[in-house]
Amino acid sequence: MTIELDDRTFQEALAKGSKPVLVDFYATWCGPCVQQAPILEKWAEGRKAELDVAKLDVDKSPTTASKFGVLSIPTLIIFSAGKERARAVGRQTEKELDAMLAKATAKKD
Repeated sequence: MTIELDDRTFQEALAKGSKPVLVDFYATWCGPCVQQAPILEKWAEGRKAELDVAKLDVDKSPTTASKFGVLSIPTLIIFSAGKERARAVGRQTEKELDAMLAKATAKKD
């Protein structure tokens, strides 16, 4: 299940979970975003224990998108402990998403 976020709920969603959160910054009119959605849903289904997946519509929540420097969509960012751990821009394959998750979970402060 994907969580829908907006400017108001973004920080709360990152703060309340103990798992990393992958946020898909997208827009409904974006072709690559539409292509990314089923790939991300299928990939996330098998990783429910490892992370949460959320979506943020950049047209409805421009403040958050701007805060994280999202200039192209789709942009996928994995947050852990409230910090950005990995980022990918453009449509990602399941293999690329696996590499992104591995990078995010291997990073230590």
